Amino acid sequence: MRHKLKITREINLQIKHNLITMPGVSFKEISTVFSHPVALDQCDRFFEKFPGLVKRSAYDTSGSVKRIMEENLRDCAAIAGKQAAEYYGGNIVMKEIQDNKENFTRFVLLGRELETRKKADKTSIAFSFGNAAGALFKCLSVFALRDIDLTKIESRPIHGRPWEYLFYLDFLGNTGQESTLKALDHLRELTEFLEILGCYPRDASHEKKGM
Repeated sequence: MRHKLKITREINLQIKHNLITMPGVSFKEISTVFSHPVALDQCDRFFEKFPGLVKRSAYDTSGSVKRIMEENLRDCAAIAGKQAAEYYGGNIVMKEIQDNKENFTRFVLLGRELETRKKADKTSIAFSFGNAAGALFKCLSVFALRDIDLTKIESRPIHGRPWEYLFYLDFLGNTGQESTLKALDHLRELTEFLEILGCYPRDASHEKKGM
C-alpha cells in the first residue's frame, strides 16, 4: 500500500515441484537438494521418505537448477518446475513431489489506477479498527447482511501499534454494485482505516477443473 498501486488482474497457477538433476545423474547419486525455502517446505513428505538428503535454501527455484547446471554439481538436485528443467537443460528424475497436489499460487497484476470494469467481479480491501470487543465480527457482518461472499481474510501486525492488526479481505463483487457500495459505506463507519486495493476479474480457472 505504500506505493499506492492497485490490483487489476489475478491469476492462479498450479505449482508442480519436480526433482531436477544434471543429465545422466541418477537419483542414487544425489546427496543435496537446493530450492527456495517455501518449495522445500512444500515437499516435506518427500524428505521424510528420503531422510538422507540434505536441504539447502536458495534464492529461487529456477536459480537452483541454473546453479547445479553451471557449477556441474553432479551430487546435487534442485526442486523446480518443468520449465526450469527445459530452459537450463536439466533432467527430471522425479515428477510432482509436492505434498499438496492441489497447490496453487496466486499472482496479481498491479496498476496505478483503480479499475471498475463491468466484468470485474472480485474486490480486495484493507482495513483496521480499534481494539474493542466484537469489532471484527461487526466488520464482517456488513458483508453477511448483504449475502456477499468472502473468499479470503488475513491479518498483519501494524508496525508501531502493538496488538493492533491490518486486515486484508477479498470478496466477490464489483465496487459499482449497490450492495458492494453499501457494504463499504457501512464498513467505513466501523473502521479507522479502509482502502480499496483493487477491483478485477477473478481467475476461476482452477474451479473449472474441479480443483
